[in-house]
Amino acid sequence: MKRNRLLAGIAIAVLVGLFASRYVYNQLQKAAAIKPMTTDKLVVAAVPLSLGTRLAAAQLRSISWPLGERPAGSFGRVEDCVGRALITPMVASEPVLDAKLAPREAGAGLPAAIPEGSRAVSVRVDDVVGVAGFAMPETMVDVLVTGDLQGATNGNSVTRAILEDVRVMAAGQQVTQDKDGKPQTVNVVTLLVDPEQANKLTMASTEGKIHLSLRNTIDSKEANPAAVYKSSLFGGGPPVVAATVRRAPPKPANYVVEVIRGNKRESQTFPAQ
Repeated sequence: MKRNRLLAGIAIAVLVGLFASRYVYNQLQKAAAIKPMTTDKLVVAAVPLSLGTRLAAAQLRSISWPLGERPAGSFGRVEDCVGRALITPMVASEPVLDAKLAPREAGAGLPAAIPEGSRAVSVRVDDVVGVAGFAMPETMVDVLVTGDLQGATNGNSVTRAILEDVRVMAAGQQVTQDKDGKPQTVNVVTLLVDPEQANKLTMASTEGKIHLSLRNTIDSKEANPAAVYKSSLFGGGPPVVAATVRRAPPKPANYVVEVIRGNKRESQTFPAQ
């Protein structure tokens, strides 16, 4: 009896093993029958690239990418990107997109990175004006100007924000940040503005003293702060402006009437009313 049970158990184990091996074999056959993924080529940066760089073939490479899944505006051939300049910095292995490249006729360097309709204006700075060297490329700043109030009788001055949320394009001749975010001591900062802002900035730097106020790059909301007057800051009173002197209107001239009596002619004067 015990022998029969043992033989039955062995037989069941063999059958289970056969079914299991057959199942594994079928699954392996299905896996082997799966077709390989069809891929396309995608052009990416081979090395970190700075703003204004004119692309060369050695700075780019192509990688495999699922067919039909390439990002919009991307490139499949390196030669389609060669010779065009970057309008934004890129990191290694970042896909090259048409929106990141200037037109071929735009040239290279900083001018190629200026969007159509915008202007790059440079202003002289020191450690104080340049926010201790932290006004670096790609940071955002507000521009403050301090000047004498026109018509003030006691040299009263005013400080106001004339531009808000302005992008720093270059610090000195550097168009990229230090990789560790270290401040840069420079004498000139170049800001990206529109034509009207360019006029304001030029007038402010010529006629007054400007300061840059550093702001968070994701904080783009305009604050429109109120102007600050020297008299209200130190004296507590409103700004003193020279009063306009009103001149009395001139008195009307007297009336002169010429009277003729016979052969005599004489003039008589009458006061004006």
